[in-house]
Amino acid sequence: MPEVLLASNNPKKLAEMQRILGERLPDVTVLGLGDVASYDEPVEDASDFAGNALLKARAGLAASGIPTVADDSGLCVDALNGMPGVLSARWSGTLSPHGGKDDATNNRLLLDQLADVPDERRGAQFRCAVAFCHPDGNGGVAEVVVHGVMPGRVIREQRGAGGFGYDVVFVPDEQDGELTSAEMTSEAKDAISHRGRALREVAPVVVAVLGGR
Repeated sequence: MPEVLLASNNPKKLAEMQRILGERLPDVTVLGLGDVASYDEPVEDASDFAGNALLKARAGLAASGIPTVADDSGLCVDALNGMPGVLSARWSGTLSPHGGKDDATNNRLLLDQLADVPDERRGAQFRCAVAFCHPDGNGGVAEVVVHGVMPGRVIREQRGAGGFGYDVVFVPDEQDGELTSAEMTSEAKDAISHRGRALREVAPVVVAVLGGR
């Protein structure tokens, strides 16, 4: 069976990738970091999403030998000059009991920072870069990077139990209603999400590589 490694421990990201790749390659197995021998994960210190995604995809391929997909994504808020951006997962820093990687604390801080910003200036975009690294057949490594964007706005309260990260405070533009990303079904979110778009763009490349293995 064809296998691809997603350099993540996030079960929701793994399920999302399995759904999207499975549409093109039904017998594909998407592995997470917990499914391969542990290795030292790189520090995500690049200045943009693409750089961080490549760091993780290269490390996964080098350690496992399995074609590897990695993503980096975040929320870019207009009123905060594009922040949190690449710092999205660690936005609350020392305010968080978990070293900044704490969704609840990050969301509270973001809402506090935007408390005085009027509704018409609360525009934001979820942005994502997905990198795919695989052996090129000549002893080297081939790399592909694609991008996805989901425009919307940050609301004033948290709503919904699905998704992760800032989904509970983000209402996407491209929908008929006013649901947050955390209130949407997985299928509806996949259709318009930044990560869903990027994964669908990279999916044909992944399928072509795995199909030839």
